[in-house]
Amino acid sequence: MSESGSAEPAQPIARDQALTLDVLRRLVGNDWARLPGKTLVVLSRDSEGNLYSPFSTYSIGRYAPVHGLTGDVYPLESELSRDPELRRLFPEIPDTAVAALVLYPLD
Repeated sequence: MSESGSAEPAQPIARDQALTLDVLRRLVGNDWARLPGKTLVVLSRDSEGNLYSPFSTYSIGRYAPVHGLTGDVYPLESELSRDPELRRLFPEIPDTAVAALVLYPLD
């Protein structure tokens, strides 16, 4: 948090780019470090800021865009190899799928 008491990051974050874990770590470790621990984390339902929901849980998976930035999430290969039922649900993973930290809002 800056000296003015704002929760805004010291260096602007491009709003038209996907947030990476490196940027999130910087925001949490530096820019937001002074925010109270009970500060609620919420997620916007869409890019226009319509409807918000508290952050609930997360998973590690693979993300592949289908149309623009909208896409699907797939299990990690290690999960697929341990769980035959999961493998049947996801017989093919697109080559475009990349590792992602997936944040889920409460509905």
